[in-house]
Amino acid sequence: MLQIRKNEARGLANHGWLNSHHSFSFGSYHDPEHVGFGPLLVINEDRVAPGQGFGTHGHRDMEIISYVLDGALAHKDSMGTGSVLHYGDVQRMSAGNGVRHSEFNDSPSEGVHFLQIWIQPNVGGIPPSYEEKHFAPDSKRGQLRLIASGDGRDGSVLIHQDAALYASILGAGERLQHPLAAGRLGYVHVIRGELVVNGTALKGGDALKLSDEAKVDVEAGGEVEFLLFDLPR
Repeated sequence: MLQIRKNEARGLANHGWLNSHHSFSFGSYHDPEHVGFGPLLVINEDRVAPGQGFGTHGHRDMEIISYVLDGALAHKDSMGTGSVLHYGDVQRMSAGNGVRHSEFNDSPSEGVHFLQIWIQPNVGGIPPSYEEKHFAPDSKRGQLRLIASGDGRDGSVLIHQDAALYASILGAGERLQHPLAAGRLGYVHVIRGELVVNGTALKGGDALKLSDEAKVDVEAGGEVEFLLFDLPR
């Protein structure tokens, strides 16, 4: 079964300093048709004004992944971690039994654009932890590059869930397939460009939920960047 999630149908929160599109119910935005998908609970596409950001706040028992698209994202947390992330950087923070952190646009003149992804862990109450890795564009071109997984294989960041997250950049006409084991869910989020997924045309900001499908078949309509999630139910 296929269910499309159109860019323009996503929730919107515009606070002046923050423009955020919500693929799933989040904060004051609630859509009963889009309250997570398996353990995938949040994909927020955030644009933060220069010098602005999220003040210190807390999380528990959540796998939080940041995928930076443009600009510089500064991170500080109660574990003593501090970093500035750029395009190609992937950050994983396991909130575990409690962590506090802040996220700010590190530039006084340029905006920052990133995806924040929340995945529900399959274990609770663990000590919080942090990890970041860089995935150069060439490592994603023409292939599905594993960037997050439940076992940290192939140089991916480690998440506490039986899920796999791939990133890819394809040129016009390039095709890829990813098999889905029985009982697994697929979710494709298009970052930019045009993509046909299992016969369904998508553009930047669109997504497709796949359930009871044997594979994910993608074909690029032009230069496209996207994420593919392989998830348990």
